[in-house]
Amino acid sequence: MTDLTQYRQDAKGNLVPLANIKEIDLMRDELVMEIVGKAHTVQQQMTAFKADSMADIAAFVQLSADRYDVAVGGKKGNVTLHSFDGQYRVNLSMQDTLVFDEGLLAAKALIDECINEWTEGSRTELKTLINAAFQVDKEGNISTARVLGLRRLAIKDEKWQRAMEALSDSLQVHTSKQFVRVYKRDDAGDYQLVSLDIAKV
Repeated sequence: MTDLTQYRQDAKGNLVPLANIKEIDLMRDELVMEIVGKAHTVQQQMTAFKADSMADIAAFVQLSADRYDVAVGGKKGNVTLHSFDGQYRVNLSMQDTLVFDEGLLAAKALIDECINEWTEGSRTELKTLINAAFQVDKEGNISTARVLGLRRLAIKDEKWQRAMEALSDSLQVHTSKQFVRVYKRDDAGDYQLVSLDIAKV
């Protein structure tokens, strides 16, 4: 029976005897696994911090509502709390991820009709601009921000207006996520985010 403690599995899934592995490779592996272990611990702490903070804020909001005998229902979000001295601010905010349903195809068809009519015999920069808004990213997703930016264009054409209405109607909330953010007031009196992103600390 193979004593697995005397082997290490490599990236290809092969069992390599410890005796055949260079010392520097074993040291590198040990360092990586140590850092990974610490990272998992921090991740678990951050997960617990988020869950505890959201629950505490929700309980406080309900406590505040109870003082006025008011029932607070639905999703709790977009709550801002300040410390008594104003030095700290805690935000619980709701962020929706928006996607387009099949109605986007109808909107794009109407937009194409408009562009083809307007650019007939003229410059095509506008068509290029519009088509860029509908380009997909590496995951095959369309940027909702770019597409919705078309609604800000002050175009009164009736067909364009129908296209913008189709755009709005095709917009759906895909997911909603809650975020907890902590801010500290700096010497200038502005609130600065207390970053929990390891790349920014």
